[in-house]
Amino acid sequence: MTIAGGCYCGALRYEITGDFPWRALCLCKTCQKISGGAGNLFIGIEARQFRYTQGEPRTYRREGDGFIPTREFCGTCGVHIAGRLIQIPEGVVVKIGTLDDPSVFEGPVRVFWTQDKQPYHLLPADAEIYATLPGR
Repeated sequence: MTIAGGCYCGALRYEITGDFPWRALCLCKTCQKISGGAGNLFIGIEARQFRYTQGEPRTYRREGDGFIPTREFCGTCGVHIAGRLIQIPEGVVVKIGTLDDPSVFEGPVRVFWTQDKQPYHLLPADAEIYATLPGR
């Protein structure tokens, strides 16, 4: 399977090849801030499955300890495309809203960082729920 996506203005495009084993929602405080409050719906894939086909992303990584991702985003419209963790260099997470066809996501099967969730966040009934990030 090959799926494509990109940013709002079209300057940044990507392709994903193969299946995506991780369909998830992250409710950590960082993802809430980045998303405007909703959390982060994403697919987790192997980095070798992901490539930019047009443009080069800008990156940002906030200083600090723990699982702080390097975020990849469009330098023109600002849309956040992907994130990578230095602790998991073989992986990349891709934001669902950037897919050309977000329906391939089919919903999260895992929800992380529910200890940070807000009262208005709804949890899928059939998903695996984690208070933080499960061990690798």
